[in-house]
Amino acid sequence: MWSSDPKDQERVLQKVVREKEFGGILAALASNQSGLSNAQIDKMLRNNSQWRTLWYLRELTALDVVEYKADLFGEPGRYILTERGKALLAKVAD
Repeated sequence: MWSSDPKDQERVLQKVVREKEFGGILAALASNQSGLSNAQIDKMLRNNSQWRTLWYLRELTALDVVEYKADLFGEPGRYILTERGKALLAKVAD
């Protein structure tokens, strides 16, 4: 459950940034404004485990750092950064 305490939120987000896979996903999404599909993120992570990639993305989605956008015309859905994700990256860049 997402805490309403800003200090707890900051602690969780800092843990996310320190994790290699989470940080890699956030950096990749930041560099691609149109978002990336699950397969593209899996390829970028080079872990050959779509289950792990999906788990990472679910965690980031639950933290409201990443959002999933479905395509209604048959293209793969894409993950994009939310405003919270952009703010998190801005803090990390400082």
